[in-house]
Amino acid sequence: MQILVDADAFPGVIVDILYRAVERVRVPLILVSNKHIKTPRSLYISTITVSAGFDVADDRIVAMVQQGDLVITADIPLADRVVDKGGYAIDPRGELYTESNVKHRLAMRNLLNELRNGGIITGGPSSFGRKDAQSFACQLDRFLTKYCKR
Repeated sequence: MQILVDADAFPGVIVDILYRAVERVRVPLILVSNKHIKTPRSLYISTITVSAGFDVADDRIVAMVQQGDLVITADIPLADRVVDKGGYAIDPRGELYTESNVKHRLAMRNLLNELRNGGIITGGPSSFGRKDAQSFACQLDRFLTKYCKR
């Protein structure tokens, strides 16, 4: 198993949680971004810098993901592509995307986008906070406990 991160515009507190988790369970973590990301020295943490462009990082992640891998992303269409390949995804707020829920979440996201574009509703999700980071940490821990073979 490996953990891939859609690292463009990612909350820093989540990255710190991931760094500690991969050191604990000794699972490779790869941060994919269109800009250089500074990481601590580790046998388990690496980065891939891709060129700028629409979905370039997403496409690289999908190309790399294998069955059973985990992807950390706030991008529901990317999560859908990952799940279609047999992987899992967790968003920064702690929601785990699986075969049983990702299509529903994608449909809901698309509906809300249409309503926003039509001016029927305004605004988006609330700002990222401490509860979100805590939910993420708990979900990540549950996932790693269930799926990591030491």
